[in-house]
Amino acid sequence: MKINTMDNFSEKYSKTGLQLWFQISRAYHIQLKLYSHFLKNWDLSISQYEILKKIVENTRISQKELAEKMFFTKGNITQIIIKMEKGGYIRREQEWKTKYILLTNKGKELYEQIVPEQKAYFSQRFQGLTKKEQKHLAKLLKKMNEGENLL
Repeated sequence: MKINTMDNFSEKYSKTGLQLWFQISRAYHIQLKLYSHFLKNWDLSISQYEILKKIVENTRISQKELAEKMFFTKGNITQIIIKMEKGGYIRREQEWKTKYILLTNKGKELYEQIVPEQKAYFSQRFQGLTKKEQKHLAKLLKKMNEGENLL
């Protein structure tokens, strides 16, 4: 007769935890690769699209605040912004010591073009799951991330 000691309990659940971590990690990397490929239709990286989205949500945002919200370094955000500025999607305004980032008309049009395509894309990506399964998965992932200190 095997006694369920803490070591046995820990070993059983650490194996399950490891399996879950690998499945979540694998799913994340697959989805990231597919989403990156999807955004190439507009010659955008995921980071560039997320920056467009943050600017739309905030109308006008400082470069520093944008970097903080995106968890980017100052150098990284600067490189991405320069590329997007050259593409005509954003413009920078300097107010005293603060640089603000704003969308240009070209950037707004691009964002408005992508959003409906993005909704269709994500709907298609999860069509293998029923609506109930999708809601359950979202609930589980939210529960997993609740209270986690991400930094």
